[in-house]
Amino acid sequence: MSDNLEHNGYFGSVEYSSRDGLLHGKVTGISDLVTYEGGSVKELKEAFEESVDDYLDTCKELGKEPDRFYRGVFNIRTSSEIHRELSIMAERKKMKLNELVNKAFNFLVKNEDKVLK
Repeated sequence: MSDNLEHNGYFGSVEYSSRDGLLHGKVTGISDLVTYEGGSVKELKEAFEESVDDYLDTCKELGKEPDRFYRGVFNIRTSSEIHRELSIMAERKKMKLNELVNKAFNFLVKNEDKVLK
């Protein structure tokens, strides 16, 4: 079982522990580990929102940036065939491979609901 929660621009996971009979999760997209749990969906959502608010308050008190630093650089593993096809496509369009891939990423971000059903 997996889903997501959202509060003040922060997202959190939703997991179920059959061992404990509890719902639990963690705030994603931050460097720190912030977790929450609840016995029902309502309790989990409330615990998530409280955890996000507490986290932001703590960061403010400490003068710390709450968000994870994203450099904009990461490796992608794909098949040699896809790598070849993308490289050829980029050359045909007179683009760098990074530029082509970024256009694809932008399209995905703008059309997430249509592409990832």
